[in-house]
Amino acid sequence: MFFKQIKRIGDNFSYIIAEEESGVACVIDSSFNIQQIIEVVKENKLTIKYVINTHGHRDHTTNNREIKVRYGAKIVAHKLSKVDKDVEVIDGDILRVNGLVLKIIHTPGHSSDSICLLVNNKLLTGDTLFVGECGRTDLSGGSAKEMYNSLFNKLISLNDNVELYPGHDYGPKPHSTIGVERRTNYTLEKRTLEEFIDFMKES
Repeated sequence: MFFKQIKRIGDNFSYIIAEEESGVACVIDSSFNIQQIIEVVKENKLTIKYVINTHGHRDHTTNNREIKVRYGAKIVAHKLSKVDKDVEVIDGDILRVNGLVLKIIHTPGHSSDSICLLVNNKLLTGDTLFVGECGRTDLSGGSAKEMYNSLFNKLISLNDNVELYPGHDYGPKPHSTIGVERRTNYTLEKRTLEEFIDFMKES
């Protein structure tokens, strides 16, 4: 599997994932990284099939349209997302990029349409879970209660060795693992739902 983490401007990450044999690829979170995305696609002779949004906030979707027009790609987002999309997904859906299988995990909390993507042993978490942090819940569509469920009942139940790739470069390193975050991320300390809601109010 071809996998590239991209950060050109600011702290937003974009990702390109491709099946190596065919070169068929998807972009996750187009963000502000269009020039580097174009360079990577050209250098590796990739064919972009999908642009997948982990959620609908503008800093993650800015260059959706340009990639769609340039490469004929389809825009993918959760059913609840308000972005202009061609393909709607929900929790548990499977998105196939030729031989690659991407599992959709609906993780509301930062926003109602937030999703994470699990492909092979890599988890792309958007603004749900960062290295050393979790996403804020005080924006429109956010919910500390839903974030609690997404973090504690979905994400940290995954295997320790699952690699974590976030939507922003907020931590001491650009990626981590579920096991490391479970042990070191203060937002994942054991709390009741009520304690977590209070914690997010204070954060």
